[in-house]
Amino acid sequence: MRLLVTGGCGFIGSNFVRHVLREHAEDEVLNLDKLTYAGNPENLREVEGDPRYRFQRGDICEEEDVAQAFAWEPEAVLNFAAETHVDRSIASPEAFVRTDVLGTFRLLRAAQERGVRYVQISTDEVYGSIPEGSFREDSPLQPNSPYAASKAGADLLVRSYVMTYGLDAVIVRSSNNYGPYQYPEKVIPLFVTNLLEGRKVPLYGEGKNVRDWLFVEDNCRAIDLVLRRGETGEIYNVGGGQEKSNLALTRSILEIMGMGEECIQYVPDRPGHDLRYSVDCSKIRSLGWRPFTDFEGGLRETVRWYRENEDWWRPIKNGEFRRYYLERYGDI
Repeated sequence: MRLLVTGGCGFIGSNFVRHVLREHAEDEVLNLDKLTYAGNPENLREVEGDPRYRFQRGDICEEEDVAQAFAWEPEAVLNFAAETHVDRSIASPEAFVRTDVLGTFRLLRAAQERGVRYVQISTDEVYGSIPEGSFREDSPLQPNSPYAASKAGADLLVRSYVMTYGLDAVIVRSSNNYGPYQYPEKVIPLFVTNLLEGRKVPLYGEGKNVRDWLFVEDNCRAIDLVLRRGETGEIYNVGGGQEKSNLALTRSILEIMGMGEECIQYVPDRPGHDLRYSVDCSKIRSLGWRPFTDFEGGLRETVRWYRENEDWWRPIKNGEFRRYYLERYGDI
């Protein structure tokens, strides 16, 4: 299958590209990526020599870039390209509306015109917060951040293209991913790399917010399954079934790294911080999927990867990210 992957130099996208090339010898991938701050070509250095892989630098919001990618005649498009960090969406929401909504629209229109299957990579954050129980795919969307709202808007555009134009499209909404190659603004790589640098970790509020953690390779298997077996117009929740409060997560990282709670720096909570996410994954489990990686094992593997790949993350933290970090937390 010829796959157009947008945002393939990002965290989940690059893991998915490697997964496809490893698991499907007949597949070819065109990676369309703008290479924003979180898009790193180093994430795919190991597959650059694979004749089944090619790269196009481009913006999903630009019609010419999208047209050039579709001229390759893909059989399916998977849209990983997005602005994803909640804190950045609070400070600069316009970029999220542009990429997550307008970019999705450009891809949907191109897919509809050419009869190409479309997979939208979404998030459990579109549902908002839930104090108990779990969201189902038909739960109402109640996003509480500009990021979540932009992703919810994109999901609704996908639905409209299915219902109005008959587009062959599906949506995957996954819980918090973690693993190798995640940009160090997200909580796990931020905390691990801070500790490796001898810095404290900035924990929001009292650390009571709860997230369901999903190892990125398990999510890639789920997306791959939905690509090949998901029913047109359907939404599939994907969760790890491993809920942890942010404080419990922090303590697990500290334990693995042999450090104590004196390394925690409590910082003011962010506006509109959702208390708990949880999704019901019955639908995708009915297709035969389940997560393989338990949280403790996945977290240890993630810590090991960042320990052994300082040449990947140190340039990031010494560059643009350094200024951004200092603005948020100060020199802690």
